[in-house]
Amino acid sequence: MSAGWFRRRFLPGAPLPSPRPPGPRASPVPYRRPRFLRGSGSSSGLADASHRPDARPVRSPARGRVLPWNAGYAEIINAEKSEFNEDQAACGKLCIRRCELETEENQEWLMLCPEELEAVVEGMLAPQPPMHLSGCCVCSSDPQFVEEKGIRAEDLVIGALENAFQECDEVIGRELQASGQVGGCTALVAVVLQGKLYVANAGDSRAILVRRDEIRPLSFEFTPETERQRIQQLAFVYPELLAGEFTRLEFPRRLKGDDLGQKVLFRDHHMSGWSYKRVEQSDLKYPLIHGQGRQARLLGTLAVSRGFGDHHLRVLDTDIHLKPFLLSTPQVTVLDVDQLALQEEDVVVMATDGLWDVLSNEQVARLVRSFLPGNREDPHRFSELARILIHSTQGTDDGAPGEVSYDDISVFVIPLHGQG
Repeated sequence: MSAGWFRRRFLPGAPLPSPRPPGPRASPVPYRRPRFLRGSGSSSGLADASHRPDARPVRSPARGRVLPWNAGYAEIINAEKSEFNEDQAACGKLCIRRCELETEENQEWLMLCPEELEAVVEGMLAPQPPMHLSGCCVCSSDPQFVEEKGIRAEDLVIGALENAFQECDEVIGRELQASGQVGGCTALVAVVLQGKLYVANAGDSRAILVRRDEIRPLSFEFTPETERQRIQQLAFVYPELLAGEFTRLEFPRRLKGDDLGQKVLFRDHHMSGWSYKRVEQSDLKYPLIHGQGRQARLLGTLAVSRGFGDHHLRVLDTDIHLKPFLLSTPQVTVLDVDQLALQEEDVVVMATDGLWDVLSNEQVARLVRSFLPGNREDPHRFSELARILIHSTQGTDDGAPGEVSYDDISVFVIPLHGQG
């Protein structure tokens, strides 16, 4: 697919359909199962050991289909909100090169990236770039600035990913408005370029690197709790966003009238610790962030603080918009794969929140380390491992008590060894 097609389809400025009159509306991007799952089913592999009567099928690519990097994948639909998996997945190996032909129509980049990454790759692959920084062209117009700031080629890739997330959010907003629909999503993206793995996350999915003697987080969840101070700071600077209906202060519990005048713990946007205050009438309002752990909600509505969409989402029965508190900006983690002494069982596990609600990093790593060494001859072992991870969230086979995930789950297991 060409860069021109991508820009016409996804980037700002692309023509979009005019708003439609009231009535049934189709999705601007119809739901499709990932191409690599077509023709697949809930195969009776090693992981299909659950005997729960309400167990749902775990789906993975057909055994004859090989994903890029020999990656493994599995998914399960748990939520029952629809017949589709809301945790949509995609993967692909994209060719980043410039055509040698002279004609203008052939001078297109065959890639799925915005213009910023195009320029980065062009400079990195140039045989004689005009200015070098650690062997890579970064900027020909301001070399001194680049040197003084210590700007590296990977900084430009990070910036390109950040811009891509922002542009994607803008496009989603325009398409939702044009189609009269509402909704939002989170995103977890892994990009491999020039020997480095870039993991960009905006939401509550997670990626970890599992090695024989190491577990390394490659992303961190963005929830109302983890971004409490940023959200409170925004409400402090722009109190009109709360319309007098919420208090930005955090308390150990929801305060009631009987608490007036009592001394309670609290914290505000400028505090990482806690302090005391006497309860006032304004403290009885509904808190900006309410609940603990998985039950924490922003404005009583959302469980995440970053992602795409939700441009017109409002608090129930109010005119209070949530979008000002949501960011589409990802956190980007860089893993220098070329600098690792990789072993055959070293993998990256990427999964949506339904998996991590039940399994910790350590539990996932234990399953990885117990399965891979004994299945080196199985060409489908990484998809089989993804299936095992999902089945581990569905309760124990013998009916003993165990945590169960009732959310949709998508899992990638990506081997790193031999991918240089």
